[in-house]
Amino acid sequence: MTPVAAGPLRRRAGRLVFEQVSGGAEGRARRERIHATPGPRWFPPDSAVARVHGDAAMFVGGLRALLLQSLHPLAVAAIADHSDYRDDPWGRLGRTSTFLAETTFATADDAQRAVDVVRAVHARVRGTAPDGTPYTADDPVLLDWVHVAEVDSFLLTHQRHGARPLDGPGCDAYLAQTATVAARLGVLDPPRDRAALGAALDRHRPALARTAASDDIAHFLLAEPPLPWPVRGFYALLAVAAWASLPATARAMIPLPGHLRAVVPLARPGGQAATRAVRWALAGDPPPAGPATHPTS
Repeated sequence: MTPVAAGPLRRRAGRLVFEQVSGGAEGRARRERIHATPGPRWFPPDSAVARVHGDAAMFVGGLRALLLQSLHPLAVAAIADHSDYRDDPWGRLGRTSTFLAETTFATADDAQRAVDVVRAVHARVRGTAPDGTPYTADDPVLLDWVHVAEVDSFLLTHQRHGARPLDGPGCDAYLAQTATVAARLGVLDPPRDRAALGAALDRHRPALARTAASDDIAHFLLAEPPLPWPVRGFYALLAVAAWASLPATARAMIPLPGHLRAVVPLARPGGQAATRAVRWALAGDPPPAGPATHPTS
């Protein structure tokens, strides 16, 4: 058998990974617009937020964020009532990844447009949780929780699995930079350093609980992910790394499927190996080189 050249194999793997999470040809066109359109950006290309959001560790961080967010009864009610995560999980993932890419890498105008779209969607999302409590997606408490769960997850998993972990000041810079986006989304006083992030997590902890809806999301993400069987073993490394990185109180509320329990001792090295593999693949299909730009003031 003729060996497959490393270059074409890597490019093909990169295309498959990118198209799976970003929407095929449409995702490729969006990536071209985000990275190649000239104009000032909110953040420079060497910023802490660009380093974190551009790394393959986000695959673990995204799973962790979803699991953690689902433990807030009102947040998970909004997801269950208004999200199409079961019918179109990759579409939802693509929209989330596009928002992060636009606010991190796109021009300032496109980044603000992405924020405006999300705020308009939030204004329409409202309902009643199973216990009778009303909710709205633009409730400052829920906005704060969603943001806190995301940045805690993205930063922690980057420090564990990222190619270039941040130093202490870099971690605080990441939180300060993401706080500027959160404030535009309506979050009141988002955490801007590690001390404030820890205080925010403590503030939300009493409201967290295991519910039928959180169990459903955990089962969907951990037990029956929307993937073909040949790649589920690889995905399991990412999923277990995400679950194992949660606080002990959160892990106690999120059931881990039996077939994944044996993998828990390998969570950290397995997560590192999986993210290295994703990073290797994505390097074969990199985004276009952007024009010379400068951050907005």
